[in-house]
Amino acid sequence: MRDYSFATKRKAGTVAGRSSPWMPLEGSSQAVALEVLLHGPLSRSELARRVNLSHASLSRLTKPLLSSGLLVEGAAAPSPNGLGRPKQPLDVVENAHHFLGVKVTGDRVHAALTTMRARVVSRYSEPLPDHDVATVVGLVHDLVARARREVEDVAGLGISVGGQVRDGSVVTHATFLQWQDIPLAEHLAKATGLPVVVENDVTALTEAERWFGAGRHTDTFTVVTVGAGVGYGLVAHGRLVTSEDAGIGLVGHTMVAPGGPRCAAGHSGCAGAVLSSDAICAAVATATGRWVGIEEILRRAAAGEEVPGRAVRDAARALGRLIGTAASFSLSSTVVLGGETVGLAQIARDAVDAGIRDVRHDEAHPVTLEIRGVGFEEWARAAAVVAVQAFVAGE
Repeated sequence: MRDYSFATKRKAGTVAGRSSPWMPLEGSSQAVALEVLLHGPLSRSELARRVNLSHASLSRLTKPLLSSGLLVEGAAAPSPNGLGRPKQPLDVVENAHHFLGVKVTGDRVHAALTTMRARVVSRYSEPLPDHDVATVVGLVHDLVARARREVEDVAGLGISVGGQVRDGSVVTHATFLQWQDIPLAEHLAKATGLPVVVENDVTALTEAERWFGAGRHTDTFTVVTVGAGVGYGLVAHGRLVTSEDAGIGLVGHTMVAPGGPRCAAGHSGCAGAVLSSDAICAAVATATGRWVGIEEILRRAAAGEEVPGRAVRDAARALGRLIGTAASFSLSSTVVLGGETVGLAQIARDAVDAGIRDVRHDEAHPVTLEIRGVGFEEWARAAAVVAVQAFVAGE
């Protein structure tokens, strides 16, 4: 039976702003409901197989779930051979509850309104004029109000930031926002009246993959992100692997380009000094004498311009080395690539593959690279997923 629990308990009361029909569930009842949420609609026979229950036990467990409306029966489908009674698959009402995920960056807040299955219904983005906590809280309050005008029920709010987060509640350190020990969940719960979960952005993205992405077909995978910084997430045997050091950018100091530029800590050729957006912009500026943004660099590289193309290919090869290293240390051949500059891998995929070969054993399984969408919608959607998790798992 797949383990869908959180790796760490979040602070009690942080997400308990309103009751959830899922929260009383535990044990096999919770496993049944979660399996239907994540993989439904499912026939009873398939569901019994997935959760390793007899048909009698499954019937006993599903009756109260159906009576409460937590599960519903879908349209009856005839059996393949035309014999026997039509089968009615079990499902959840995906639109019964909605969740707002918000990714806070140094200059904007990006939001995604999703269903219980993390399907994006609407997306919003607003400039962040300053880093004052009250400003962020006010912007998120307004975004919640917009979401409530679109759907009847917003059941939870998830916030992701680049930095360290404690207990799903307190931002202990966020470099881009210049925050230290900010009880963000408490502020937002008071402002919006919603249950609130705050999480590190890469951790949230990894959780989104665990429930609604790569985790649907493999129990062990890594997540690598490239953008303003370089991030790393790991799921092993169906569980998120994390620690108190998550969120300080450890993987950014992995050496991927021998003799390359130095990061602020003095490390030569580390991932942060080579793969971040600013690092790629600096490489182009050194060659041309003019600073241009990362989006323009990627656009020019895709069009075949020499200097941007060379910078992108160099970064892509270094990215491949990081991906190959991540796959080797996780003992998994599945790597999910996300972040604002995943265009590196789309423009120069051959360079990424060459970088993987630089560090990968010849007899190892080929790396399966799953590239996610460009932009901040994926980050905001991931923030909504941690709110969904809190709602259905009661943690």
